[in-house]
Amino acid sequence: MFGRMMGRALALAMLGLAAKTAAAQAQPASDMFKDKPLTIVVGHEPGTGFDLYARTLSRYLPKHLPNKPNALVQNVVGASGVSAFNWLGSVAPKDGSTIAIVAFTVPFAPMLGHVGGRFDASQYNWIGNMDSSVSVCAFSKASGALTFEHAMQREVLVGGTGASGPLSQSATALRALTGAKLRVIEGYKGSASVKIAIESGELHGVCGFSLSTARTQYREAFDSGELLMTLQLGLDPHPDLKNVPHVYQYARTEEDRQVFDLIFGAQGLGRSFVAPPGVAPERVAILRAAFAAAMKDPELVAEAEKVQLDLRPQSGEQVQAFIQRVYAAPKEIAERARKAVQQ
Repeated sequence: MFGRMMGRALALAMLGLAAKTAAAQAQPASDMFKDKPLTIVVGHEPGTGFDLYARTLSRYLPKHLPNKPNALVQNVVGASGVSAFNWLGSVAPKDGSTIAIVAFTVPFAPMLGHVGGRFDASQYNWIGNMDSSVSVCAFSKASGALTFEHAMQREVLVGGTGASGPLSQSATALRALTGAKLRVIEGYKGSASVKIAIESGELHGVCGFSLSTARTQYREAFDSGELLMTLQLGLDPHPDLKNVPHVYQYARTEEDRQVFDLIFGAQGLGRSFVAPPGVAPERVAILRAAFAAAMKDPELVAEAEKVQLDLRPQSGEQVQAFIQRVYAAPKEIAERARKAVQQ
């Protein structure tokens, strides 16, 4: 009896949500944000690079949107961003008023075997990417591992957040695919808490954090020589990292390259913003156009330069196409990638 009552309640709730969604979609696009703010959900802790980018965007995106709404930034922490992504797809309003930023690993969590990933990211509406940058591995000078090759011969302790987080997945995949002796210590909230652990000697380094984070949160450690970049992770080498080895040098076959594309090439999605599935196409177009305008906003560009946030933007259409291409990868490539990040 209780189960039937709960089932009816859930069905009614879903019907109510569907009705609200339909009502929102029926409203003219010009009415967007007429009576509500823009909400930007960050799937990671305050002080991380994702948080910094979201708060920077929140100051400039609204003025390019209809009715120039106020912007609210909310941190929804859990499962390295998967919780926020699930919430966005299932609970968030489908009227274009809510967007989110999560780690580049999150959209591919279902493909890589994360049991909590209950979504198809190719069905979400991608708004744009503020920084199509690379990620890096960095080891402390005190660890004695001064190059990535040193990690082939000695154990290096690196920090991670959880199984679906970029720090954990990057290091785990590098261990599986290159033979590096990286031991992942998980449980850290994000790059900010990993930094503290490196400074205290609790960790030797970190893999899979963005270059923009390295240049902001970790800047003093790199400037002093206490922390050394040992490997860059991304689809293409970054022009500013000519002396830092690129991960693709460890890809020996074409199949290796396809696996690397799924695990490391996706890091080019570094700071992507996304709206839920089910948002009306004309509202998605408005969000994408506003995002593109914000990326050219002289005030945003000046602030990013001042605080050293990298800006290498991609359009929502570019991000959407990449997500869909990865989701169409052959099953054997996805399976090999899944095994690599779970070892």
